Amino acid sequence: MDEDSAQLVQLLMEQDEAEQMRLNGYHHHRNDNGNHGEWQTVSYHKRNRKSSKQENSSSSNAAAFDAQPDVFRSIEQHSEDRRRKILESQQHQQGAVAAGDGSRRHSDDDDGDSGAEDQGAGNGGGEAKKPAKAKKPKKPKVTVAEAAAKIDAGDLGAFLVDVTASFEAQQDIQLMRFADYFGRAFASVPSAQFPWLKLFKESAVSKTIPLLHISQDVYKTAVDWLGQRSHEALGSFVLWSLDAIFADLSSHQGAPAAKGSKKTVQQSPSKAQVAIFVVLAMTLRRRPDLLINLLPIIMENPKYQGQDKLPVTVWVLAQASQGDMVVGLYAWIRVLLPILSGKSSGNPQSRDLILQLLERILSSPKARQILVNGAVKKGERVVPPSALELLMRLTFPVPSARVKATERFEAVYPTLKEVALAGSPGSKAMKQITQQILNLVVTLTYQGKPVRFSSGV
Repeated sequence: MDEDSAQLVQLLMEQDEAEQMRLNGYHHHRNDNGNHGEWQTVSYHKRNRKSSKQENSSSSNAAAFDAQPDVFRSIEQHSEDRRRKILESQQHQQGAVAAGDGSRRHSDDDDGDSGAEDQGAGNGGGEAKKPAKAKKPKKPKVTVAEAAAKIDAGDLGAFLVDVTASFEAQQDIQLMRFADYFGRAFASVPSAQFPWLKLFKESAVSKTIPLLHISQDVYKTAVDWLGQRSHEALGSFVLWSLDAIFADLSSHQGAPAAKGSKKTVQQSPSKAQVAIFVVLAMTLRRRPDLLINLLPIIMENPKYQGQDKLPVTVWVLAQASQGDMVVGLYAWIRVLLPILSGKSSGNPQSRDLILQLLERILSSPKARQILVNGAVKKGERVVPPSALELLMRLTFPVPSARVKATERFEAVYPTLKEVALAGSPGSKAMKQITQQILNLVVTLTYQGKPVRFSSGV
């Protein structure tokens, strides 16, 4: 039993030495060939055999004298110690291998892709770079002239025939479809290409915006069809168009801010309403008499009044005057002349716009003859005596009240006075107007105003 124990101890010791030699050989090989990263075992057989023989004899003798009954317990403890050391050694080796592999990977990354580290650092240390959003292609800018040139008179005519047949008893729908046709034609025109408010303020009234871009064939096709619509349907259509324009004007000016704030919230401008201006201009030129019945609404409803709406009002009257200059002057006298004597009379820009329209009406070679002989409503003069009084005050102010526009009033006054005094001598109408003018002369003389009449009056 003692001999067997000694042999077993000797065998275990030899295994320990062999294992230690294997580990020492591995470390030595790793130091010499650290770049290979593979497990290799080095053993020395002769050396192991020699040492094991010498140690076997000495160990056998020692075991014979020192053997105890609990020898297996010492063997088990020794075996556990050996396994613990081997496990610790393996863990240490694995840590070293992992560190070496990481170092090599880091070196390879540095050598192989030097820009990756910079990119990773710039993107939060390894976060994937978000793909850039593809830019939408810019749509080509279409001008009013380009869009108008694409409108075909034949196509418009066929469309109007179809609409008339489809909605024969509903002229309001016919007119909406008419406006929609031009709305589609000008849908590609951005608001920047038609800044209508700026154009109306800065352009001359004589410039036919935006009808100057519409071809004659398209214009004739449209106005011929409009001439066949009822007066009532066209009147509602004109008011609808004006409401759309003034709604667009409100968006340009901005909405009021919340309570307690003096600032206004600027809204983005709406899409260019080229089509609305086109169809409204066509309607007023073809049927200017519509304006006569709409004047009370325009003059009394607050949504159509105001200094900010003046450019639109002047433009509307200019379209009607193109169709009938008598209607144009009739509306100018009742809508715009009172503005010149009101609170806003000191605004040079407003005064200029109003006078531009009057000068345009009177600039036609046949204007005097047409206006003197023209009439709008039975029993109502184009230029009533009350309007003549305002004109006299503006044309002949006191020297200290003269302005640059005074000379322009002096130029148009003779024609307007002649229109105001037009009529057959001795007729009932002339007797009435003569009496009104005499009363006016007395009033102005009493106020110290100079009165200048000619042509027998």
